[in-house]
Amino acid sequence: MIATTGFFDGVHTGHRLVIERLVSLARERGDESLIISFWPHPRAVLQDGARELRLLETLDEKKARLSALGVDRIEILDFSRAFASLTAEEYLRDVLRDRFGVTTFLVGYDNRLGSDCLTASALEPIAARLGIELIELPPLSQLEASAGLRGFEVSSTKIRKALQEGRVEEANEMLGYGYSLTGVVVAGNRMGRTIGFPTANLRLYEPLKLVPGRGVYVVEAEVLGKKYRGMTDIGTRPTVGGTFPTIETHILDFDEDIYGLPLTITFVRRLRDEIHFPSLEALKAQLELDREACR
Repeated sequence: MIATTGFFDGVHTGHRLVIERLVSLARERGDESLIISFWPHPRAVLQDGARELRLLETLDEKKARLSALGVDRIEILDFSRAFASLTAEEYLRDVLRDRFGVTTFLVGYDNRLGSDCLTASALEPIAARLGIELIELPPLSQLEASAGLRGFEVSSTKIRKALQEGRVEEANEMLGYGYSLTGVVVAGNRMGRTIGFPTANLRLYEPLKLVPGRGVYVVEAEVLGKKYRGMTDIGTRPTVGGTFPTIETHILDFDEDIYGLPLTITFVRRLRDEIHFPSLEALKAQLELDREACR
């Protein structure tokens, strides 16, 4: 069994280079590939900035994306304080070798493993003593450059920052796919319908999922098994006196009752900032311009 381990939030382009290396090595050797990940996020358990923690993917989204990369086996371990207290040697011996039968372990050059935070070089003699071959991976920037990609390190932290600042196109490039939100359509104040722009008000299934920064975005909306172009407003709706953030999507060329149904929106690009308009007429005029930009 050939394995690598990590949280893999977003399963972004950098993660995929590591996973492709894992899968190709397993196939070369006629062995199985294994991804060991965790849930919940370590910060949520250890309270290290847990209040600010927002995730790029739900657990189901992560598992589906990992499976699509051709990994033979995915194991999600419960991350608890007891699990966090394991030393690197205990993790290698008790989890990798004894529980999963791992014989080869891929680890990043800057990874820190175990409660003692051992580096790859410090892990090597321990792994050898336990009968585990340790392969140290180069920096992601080198892997990306060798694959003809951007040539600088992509990270989940950088992607979160880009999304929080509304830079969805840059985030999508680092992710390698369009960032999306999924939830259920709930009733709003129906103000949009009165000016010819009915919206679907989205309540996320996963409350810890990161919501991009305030503004108006071009999106792809998927509902009732079909995909439509749409525009999504993230903000407090200042023109109509809103006080709490909402995620509202106007779906182009669509007029069906979808309250209580699932909706997925995938972000394409950001159109503009959220604006406080002097009147509903001014808001409607801008929305007409936004709709044309979406088309």
